[in-house]
Amino acid sequence: MITRKFNSTRSSLRQLFWGVAVALFLVISGSPGVLGAAVKTAQNSFSPEFEKAVAVIKKYEGLHKNKGSLIGYGHKVVAGDKYKSGANLTEAQADKLLREDLRKLCAKYRSFGKDSLLLSALAYNCGIGVVAKSSVYKKLSKGNRNIKSSYLSYNRARGKVLSQLSKRRKEEFETLFIP
Repeated sequence: MITRKFNSTRSSLRQLFWGVAVALFLVISGSPGVLGAAVKTAQNSFSPEFEKAVAVIKKYEGLHKNKGSLIGYGHKVVAGDKYKSGANLTEAQADKLLREDLRKLCAKYRSFGKDSLLLSALAYNCGIGVVAKSSVYKKLSKGNRNIKSSYLSYNRARGKVLSQLSKRRKEEFETLFIP
């Protein structure tokens, strides 16, 4: 019995050794193989909540074509960007840019924990300055998570309530707020 367990363990160690050896060979030889694909997938994977935020933003922003300073899925072009105003991005380029922007916003609001993604989605649409002055931000800063009505109130453009913004805020809140 002990001999059988020892042989089984030895066999497992041998398989592990050869698996690591093959993986190292693939990395050193520059062949992407399975390991390269796994590393690439891991680098590009996001949490399910992040993916939900991306989907909601894409749904309401749409892919901007010839919209001046807005490109992709609502990225505002600023000095130093690699894209210029009015650039028509492919869906893949726009998706990548959206994810980069949202990742930066999540990092900015990281201290808010599970509310960081909700604040990031609001900032993506309204801007960091608006969020910094918002009642949502102030309440969350004080530990008050009773923010639903405050969050939903960010549904105006030029002083008028827009039904599309109301729908967007409601869907963002229902999708991204973690009780």
